[in-house]
Amino acid sequence: MAEQRDAMVDQWANWLGDRLTSSSTIARSTVERELRLIIDTIVEMVGPFRRETKTVWFDVCEHYGRVAAARGLAAGEVVEEMQYLRELLTRTLSPVLAAMRARPGLAIMMRLNRVLDKGIAVAVVGYTDALVATLFSQNGVPTTETELDEGEVERQLDAIEENLSTVTRPAQT
Repeated sequence: MAEQRDAMVDQWANWLGDRLTSSSTIARSTVERELRLIIDTIVEMVGPFRRETKTVWFDVCEHYGRVAAARGLAAGEVVEEMQYLRELLTRTLSPVLAAMRARPGLAIMMRLNRVLDKGIAVAVVGYTDALVATLFSQNGVPTTETELDEGEVERQLDAIEENLSTVTRPAQT
């Protein structure tokens, strides 16, 4: 799955279409970077570092929800975008899983779906938290401005990427 990451990001971005460019505050390249980070994290979530990566998975999904709010998406669109990831993973992994014995292949798909379900829920929480925080910061009066700027999103992605590399780096002896 890791070897196919860039192709998967390209396909996912194509499925998202105009949503990637609908926001003037968050650039397409930033959203694509976040998609790569999500795929990198989910690869680790079904691997040997899944326990260590769990917190990073929740962080990246919550961040994705917050960025989706800044991009001006509706809550259902956040869920739909994450469901595209489920379809993409199913299509990408189906040849590999079909070649496996049934029990291990099914176990991998079930684990992957559990991870995705939790990620979707956390992304919606991040989205909702961002909207509520925006409303409270503006005394309940919605405006077209967003609290996230490009630089802040990039710094947050840097921190999540660093955290992922830290938890998946083999112990130094």
